[in-house]
Amino acid sequence: MDKINKIREYLVKNNLDSAIITKPTNIYYLTNFNCDPHERLLALVIKKDSLAMLVPAMEYESAKAKLKVELELVSYLDTENGFRKLQNKTGNLEKIAIEKDYMTVDWLERISFEFNVSHVESISSHIIDMRKYKSNDEIEKLKKAANLADEAILIARENLKEGITEIELKSIIEFEMKKRYAVNMSFDTIVLFGKNAANPHGESGETKLRKGDLALFDLGVWYEGYASDETRTIFFGTPEKEAEKIYEIVKRANEEAIKHVKPGVSFSYLDKIARDIIEKEGYGEYFNHRLGHGLGLEVHEYPDVSSATSDLLEENMVFTIEPGIYKPGIAGVRIEDDIVVTKDGYMVLTKTEK
Repeated sequence: MDKINKIREYLVKNNLDSAIITKPTNIYYLTNFNCDPHERLLALVIKKDSLAMLVPAMEYESAKAKLKVELELVSYLDTENGFRKLQNKTGNLEKIAIEKDYMTVDWLERISFEFNVSHVESISSHIIDMRKYKSNDEIEKLKKAANLADEAILIARENLKEGITEIELKSIIEFEMKKRYAVNMSFDTIVLFGKNAANPHGESGETKLRKGDLALFDLGVWYEGYASDETRTIFFGTPEKEAEKIYEIVKRANEEAIKHVKPGVSFSYLDKIARDIIEKEGYGEYFNHRLGHGLGLEVHEYPDVSSATSDLLEENMVFTIEPGIYKPGIAGVRIEDDIVVTKDGYMVLTKTEK
């Protein structure tokens, strides 16, 4: 209940009646119940003295089994008004906090009507502040997710052969991960060969692997609700000289940025370290994205590892470091690792050879 109590402290401090949480990842974080409600309403109502959750009827038994907090569980059928059914349990909620970065205008209007709301504030930043520090249990789950991503990269290496297509190898990776470990990928796996990798988030297609190509793999795996995100670029035979040069620059940028991870350093400084290396080699215009992003219950979450933030690294934050160079017609290289900030430095979760 510690997490719930932190929300309650926020309510007291800000003179609010309740928080209505509707983002599934936040509900999982607070209750241990995880589901995809699709277009249906899933809502956790936190009041100063009570706790209730609304779930679609089809999720009721699953919620009962998974919940790790005591609350009043309310279910509704697709033919029922879930908003009204929830209000019947909680009563009116005049002053509420919601996740403005998630709740739709339509839902807010319906909640405002059913609960007689007169005042709305956002609790999004408060929950982000809670989630940005990973507990020991969360870090263990992220380690296991990273270990599984390493296994997926090894499967990719094992199946590199001349003539295989991007989409074939992508399918092998995802099938073998399900077969061996019964896990799901945390996002659509990216497999790109040769010059195709110069499109950072290109779509795997019918391009065949040839001798001398670089093969880029960007993938991740879910483990108990927590995601990994790893990228490796692998030589298949001897690459062209400029492609090999680009690879070595990106590898150096990745490793130098990681070396500077410790509490008190700014995210913008890490971005600058990697970007300066790439710019000094004449490839600055081809590094066209931020250095990294937060990782946890979502593949992309706080923090933003870029020049746009002055935020400082703190112990138990988890994020990626993924510099890249994408020169059209020549090569695309990205190397991505998952990093935990420790008391005195860092821990790299992704272990696959670079």
